[in-house]
Amino acid sequence: MAAVVDSGYGTGRRKTSVARVWLRPGAGRIVINRRAFEDYFPRETLRMIIAQPFQVTSTAGQFDVLATVTGGGPSGQAGAVRHGISRALALVDDRLRQPLKKAGLLTRDPRMRERKKYGQPGARQKFQYSKR
Repeated sequence: MAAVVDSGYGTGRRKTSVARVWLRPGAGRIVINRRAFEDYFPRETLRMIIAQPFQVTSTAGQFDVLATVTGGGPSGQAGAVRHGISRALALVDDRLRQPLKKAGLLTRDPRMRERKKYGQPGARQKFQYSKR
């Protein structure tokens, strides 16, 4: 028998962004950093990324989302919120875990910015070679 919990919490991470996400049964309202979802992410592509877990699990409009996001830029923050929503959905109903896992939404994206090394102008750049 699958366990069903009424509300859930998930921490999502992407690049340097961290999102704390709370799910509650509701009408599908999404609030990020006390701002409306459409105001915080004006780009349609970022809104599509965040809505992905609900489309995969066919739970659109069933949960209200409250999220606080820090660090990174818009795309990293959108990815972090998506990861947090996916983790919270998997906690709410463990039958949703399988489709989320299959879609790759429970995996943290490991791609990070490479650090700058000492004695160099950037992460990969070397100082220009001078023959004379």
